[in-house]
Amino acid sequence: MSLDALRGFTMFWIVGAEELVRGLQKISSGGFIGLIAEQLHHKAWEGFHFEDLIFPMFVFIAGVSIVFSLGRVLEKADRRAATWRILRRAALLYFLGILYYGGFSTPFQEIRLLGVLQRIALSYLFAALLFLYLKPKALLGVLVGLLLGYWALLALVPVPGHGAGNYAEGANLANYVDQQYLPLRKHDGDHDPEGLLSTLPAIASCLLGVFAGLALRNPLSNDRQRVGQLVVAGLVCLALGWAWNPFFPVIKKIWTSSFVLVAGGYSCLFLAAFYQVIDVWKIQRWAMPFVWIGVNPILIYFGGKFIDFEAMAKLFVGGPVFVALGRYGELVLALTTLAFGFWFMRFLYQRKIFLRV
Repeated sequence: MSLDALRGFTMFWIVGAEELVRGLQKISSGGFIGLIAEQLHHKAWEGFHFEDLIFPMFVFIAGVSIVFSLGRVLEKADRRAATWRILRRAALLYFLGILYYGGFSTPFQEIRLLGVLQRIALSYLFAALLFLYLKPKALLGVLVGLLLGYWALLALVPVPGHGAGNYAEGANLANYVDQQYLPLRKHDGDHDPEGLLSTLPAIASCLLGVFAGLALRNPLSNDRQRVGQLVVAGLVCLALGWAWNPFFPVIKKIWTSSFVLVAGGYSCLFLAAFYQVIDVWKIQRWAMPFVWIGVNPILIYFGGKFIDFEAMAKLFVGGPVFVALGRYGELVLALTTLAFGFWFMRFLYQRKIFLRV
């Protein structure tokens, strides 16, 4: 249950953070609310805010899920069946990503080949196959190799006009590879935050989740040991990531290796906290709204394409009510929009309607 809740918690920020930020900014005059509003914005380039954690934590959770889902498949079938399941699921996720960014409703040149769902699909594909065919020690070697290899590429391979080891936007190797080899539409002009080369460390993010899943699924450990291992791993990753930062800055938009460790460290700590509270202490009622989302992440991600929850909210708190609320109008509208979203997910959960891939 803790894994579903954490997945839902992550999706909540993916689909609802923008409205909350907008509402908080209207009433913010610094102080605690101002600090929250600031944390719900991505860093422009270097550094780390809470908002920068959400996407890599979802990739991390996908890695945790690999251990449990493929473990169940292998209990009933062989590796061939598991491999086919991985390939089919990754292909479907990738195709859904193409559709999410407009699909074929736009000119061919406007199709976005790499985006959020596509990155999840590719990270899942390679991490799942590695988990299926490699032992944990070999997996650890791949993880370390990805992190160090990506650093070596960006630090040592020169970029025309900028040289090697330049991590500025538009001057680094990851952006250059996108400029030269990623066709069609790119999110940031001539490069993409979910670009080609930065997919390599994203696989490492997913592998960190695989190791967390192995710790949780270890039958030889008790709950206290599992939580302890996650906490220690999280703190070690954070220490390594920030220690690496002066040499290889923490940058989400090119998914630097230091960013992988920092985001992975925080993800481990969140997973440990959710597991302790929900699955060990059995304090669960507060987490149910996140569970409603967590068991249906694809549906809620696409929900806004089919149901305009904000338009529904405006029927109740729009127009004269919105005006009367003054600077609190944006926040009330955002909270009402989120309430409709939660209600919809609860409706689906109670009727056991789930969109699986």
